[in-house]
Amino acid sequence: MPKPGEFYQRDRNWQPPALVPDYKTSVARSPKYSLISLENSASEITGPVFGHDDIDAIDNDLILNFAQDGQAPIGERIIVHGRVLDENARPVPNTLVEIWQANAGGRYRHKKDTYLAPVDPNFGGCGRTLTDDDGYYFFRTIKPGAYPWRNWVNNWRPAHIHVSVFGTGFAQRLITQLYFEGDPLIAKCPIVNTVPDPEAIQQLVALLDMNASIPLDTIAYKFDIVLRGRRSTLFENRLEGN
Repeated sequence: MPKPGEFYQRDRNWQPPALVPDYKTSVARSPKYSLISLENSASEITGPVFGHDDIDAIDNDLILNFAQDGQAPIGERIIVHGRVLDENARPVPNTLVEIWQANAGGRYRHKKDTYLAPVDPNFGGCGRTLTDDDGYYFFRTIKPGAYPWRNWVNNWRPAHIHVSVFGTGFAQRLITQLYFEGDPLIAKCPIVNTVPDPEAIQQLVALLDMNASIPLDTIAYKFDIVLRGRRSTLFENRLEGN
């Protein structure tokens, strides 16, 4: 077992390459020179930290946190829950987990989103929470819809939720996406298919969890998150972890 504060290096056979021609925007965004791994400073390894005073009681409830009084967003009500773990399966407590997503029609609350689906006036599409002592996190939200995107002529993004996790320091931040079990668009998505290992793709899929579902109310999906470490290669020369 590694000593506290030590992490594994990035596995490049597991992570997607920077350049994947079928994912068109990766052509312009991929690095032109060899990547460099850098040792992090003490401040990057140890901070910042987030306390419970920074989190509102309903920040993790996207059904309530933007809705007008007496109103609720439209769509399938779901729970997304799981644990944040390190690479040795140890829980990561008191770490900030943030999510953002499209609404049930596949529309983001963003001025540059011009998809034909309407904006839901009672859905903001973002939330945050802190893991507990066992690394557990919990969100209540609306299942996002699929939407078209300008990759090739007829590409659609599968339903997904963006997830940001802070580890023990800022440089350990992980940004990823979770998908939903059984979605046929997962296998057809050029972004998903940048991941070289089918097993790694499966770790991006939240599994249906009927045991955590609330009868006549909310379907649950379970999604555990494994953090990388301080030796991860910088993303586009910014301290954004993996």
